[in-house]
Amino acid sequence: MVTILVASLMVSRLVSNQSKENGKHVMRALKENARQGFWNGSLPPIGYRVVAAEQRGAKVKKKLEIDPLHANTIRLMYRLALEGEGSSGQMGVKAIVKYLNGKGIFTRDGGRWGIGQVHRVLTRRTYIGEHQFNKRGKSKELKPEAEVITVPVPPLIDRETFEAVQKLLQARNPKTELPARVVIGPTLLTGICYCGNCGGAMTIRTGKGGRYRYYACSIKARQGETGCKGRAIPMDKLDNMVVRHIEERLLDPDRLEKLLGSVLGRREDQAERRREHIASLQRQATESEQRLKRLYDAIEAGVADLDDPALKERIAGLKVIRDQARADADRAQALLESPGHSAITPTMIQGFARRARERIRGTEGGYRRDHLRSLAQRVEVADDAIRIMGSKTELLRTLIAGQVRRLACPEAV
Repeated sequence: MVTILVASLMVSRLVSNQSKENGKHVMRALKENARQGFWNGSLPPIGYRVVAAEQRGAKVKKKLEIDPLHANTIRLMYRLALEGEGSSGQMGVKAIVKYLNGKGIFTRDGGRWGIGQVHRVLTRRTYIGEHQFNKRGKSKELKPEAEVITVPVPPLIDRETFEAVQKLLQARNPKTELPARVVIGPTLLTGICYCGNCGGAMTIRTGKGGRYRYYACSIKARQGETGCKGRAIPMDKLDNMVVRHIEERLLDPDRLEKLLGSVLGRREDQAERRREHIASLQRQATESEQRLKRLYDAIEAGVADLDDPALKERIAGLKVIRDQARADADRAQALLESPGHSAITPTMIQGFARRARERIRGTEGGYRRDHLRSLAQRVEVADDAIRIMGSKTELLRTLIAGQVRRLACPEAV
């Protein structure tokens, strides 16, 4: 009996070891397939479909291509996150879910969108052409970066848009650890002001019983000069220097026009691509309609049988493609014609610069602060210089948002 039990255990171990070895061989093959840029057979992310790429012996190698039926839904999500719809402003994940479900824009299987699904779409690097294979283990834990293989796929979203959305998601994340005073404090630069020596945040310190207020390096305050030799600077002095620089340099209309030149050029290119895409969708809808008409003619002529299941499935598929293409074309056309996507003229830039200078000097601290932060996103204080940094894309977005609000509320001009 003991001999039988020992033999049974040995067989069990051999089978287990063989299973592990087989698993390793399979994974090596999958990794190599991914390294060569091929798809490994799982359900593709929404917005993509699997197509045959090449034949190798008995095996058909597959790759991903953009699925025209759902690609615009993905692009719409990113646009809603960055620009919103009409005068709604930028949308968070919950607002996007509500918008999609409210408009009857369903998932690939015809279901309603959920928060987790939309968040995955907005954070998935596949959509910028970098699909990550072998990212997680069986228990969903993240694997070491060295084991992750990036498979190139056709990008659906440009990198600049993707990175901008990641920043927005991070800023809205309730788990982001920021001191409460940075979020609710009345001071102008808290949350965007950093030490130019160590990169640490500069926070408000007081002196002379609270009569004087300074921006000071938080690392130096906690660790002394062993942590950082960064300087402190009077709050009013730094506030005025930053505001004056933005007023005199950034908000000069000629400088604004030059600064935004490259962004406006890319924007016009995007508009042209969108017009081409609309034309492509309209052609797709027309072709589907023509195919449906030919099928209906064949049924009327008695050449095709309406009760044929394959024919019914073909008709239903063509209707879905036609209706989706029409809806996507209408949405893209509405976006192209919306005030936020109209041409940016010198007159608009001059008006924007004038209003921005008025608002940045406003007496209402919160509004003044919020307006400044749309123009500058980071201020670094070093011993020999103060560096003010911002995003051209964010600047253009602020300009456009202001134009949309004025068109929606003419009395506010």
